[in-house]
Amino acid sequence: MTRPTDHHPVRLRRSVLSVPADNPRALAKVKVLTADAVIFDLEDAVAPERKREARDALVRHLSEDRPEIETVIRINRTEAGFDELDLAAALAVSADAVLLPKVEVPADIQAALDWLAENDAPESVRLWAMIETPRGVINAPAIAETGRTRAGRLDCLVVGLNDMRKATGVADLPSRPYLLSWLMQILLAARGSGLDAVDAVFNDFRDAQGFETECRQGRDMGYDGKMLIHPAQIAFANDAFGIDDAALAEARAIIAAFALPENSGKGVISLNGRMVERLHLDEAQKLAAKADIIETRKARS
Repeated sequence: MTRPTDHHPVRLRRSVLSVPADNPRALAKVKVLTADAVIFDLEDAVAPERKREARDALVRHLSEDRPEIETVIRINRTEAGFDELDLAAALAVSADAVLLPKVEVPADIQAALDWLAENDAPESVRLWAMIETPRGVINAPAIAETGRTRAGRLDCLVVGLNDMRKATGVADLPSRPYLLSWLMQILLAARGSGLDAVDAVFNDFRDAQGFETECRQGRDMGYDGKMLIHPAQIAFANDAFGIDDAALAEARAIIAAFALPENSGKGVISLNGRMVERLHLDEAQKLAAKADIIETRKARS
């Protein structure tokens, strides 16, 4: 399903689990988990000497046991750009998206776009971008802008704070006080170009309270979901970034109001004593579509 105003697929991205591509036990568990999306990681989670082995193992696994959730492959960078063997593997298994690491300039996105076009990748193969360096934050609006056209393929920005802390020396403190401005910069860049945004991982999966606090913080900032490092984090992320019943009822009321014959063609209408614009309709339709996806999954389980 697509949004009414652009070409980006409507997806649930409340919980985005990262799984090392060279861990067969973790790969085998993915299919029974309730995460909205999974990132099969060929990059940081795999030692340099195991890259080829991990890539081959991932292709075999996804060819035989593809999960029904959104499937994303995080590829490696090379001195010349992005690893073309990783890109080829993503195409071979019909990945839903390729996650580009350490994106710093629009040219990084364009390099991947050129390769996909040259290799006749279907439009269904989308791009995600990791924003995890100072330069990436500074250029986030320009990077996100590459997703505004249908050919751009870019659907989602993912925050990488571990590399950001390393590059800047910012302390790893509870509530992320010195990182909030950068998180909001990335969020604004994503929203300005109609993209989704996924918050960074919480490193200590044993600290349930800290994780829950950070999920609520990301939700309140406007993020769509959180990148996860352990299955134990899935349930709360799904709940924290879930759909509020009142918000869904309001969304459906907006959709119904704009569907009335007398409101056909209107840019602004009055609903329950307040003015509602078509931009609110766009967001209402997106929210309702996500709710429908959740209900469909519940019916299958």
